[in-house]
Amino acid sequence: MAGLLEGKRLLVTGVITDQSIAFSVAKLAQENGATVVLTGFGRMSLVERIAKRLPAEAPVIELDVTNQEHLETLAEKVGKHMDGIDGLVHSIGFAPASALGGNFLETSWEDVSTALHVSTYSYKSLAMAALPLMPRGSSVVGLTFDATKAWPVYDWMGVAKAGLESASRYLALHLGKQGIRSNLVSAGPLRTMAARSIPGFEQFEDAWTRRAPLGWDLSDQEPAARAVLALISDWFPATTGEIIHVDGGYHALGAEPASI
Repeated sequence: MAGLLEGKRLLVTGVITDQSIAFSVAKLAQENGATVVLTGFGRMSLVERIAKRLPAEAPVIELDVTNQEHLETLAEKVGKHMDGIDGLVHSIGFAPASALGGNFLETSWEDVSTALHVSTYSYKSLAMAALPLMPRGSSVVGLTFDATKAWPVYDWMGVAKAGLESASRYLALHLGKQGIRSNLVSAGPLRTMAARSIPGFEQFEDAWTRRAPLGWDLSDQEPAARAVLALISDWFPATTGEIIHVDGGYHALGAEPASI
């Protein structure tokens, strides 16, 4: 991948720990010639410490995607560090505990609306906030988890991801006129902080390590990060509205390999 992103400017959201997919995205981006700015929310001091673990310490901007003031001032704040955005990485998702773990039928609209606002609507609102800095040829890439199926314990986050996948296609439609692409990477389960917040997550771990035809490493974020960066690069100039699966091939099978 050497030089794949030479001269590119990336805004990467969702870095919480160095186990985040977003951290791997930022690290590989810098190693391949990109300038990176991060956003954080809540525990800003933690994100700032994590930013120091990158090959080159990256600036960190506070961003709550449900805060309209934060969105309205995002372009100005990013502009203090770089003069444009060639790649925008959406790695944001949240659902209250009541919306996960098998509580699908009991979850209140208040909690569902929070999950949809943070995990789905933010894809559009983040893109619009960054749009003033995005030239033709730039790219928005988000992270999803296969929303074509209903997964045990994933519940309303699964619904939110289905909405995210649809939102990406609509963003591709509406931003295509400006030469801006929108794509998603559908990663297999990884042991991130977000995953640890899902009750019963070990069900995903067991299934993937047993079934994925290429195998699946639950602690390796790099394959998903590489796909994100490939979509941001100039190597996919005519690809938009797409979902790239990085899951060891799990999504393609109707039965476990041993039974085929």
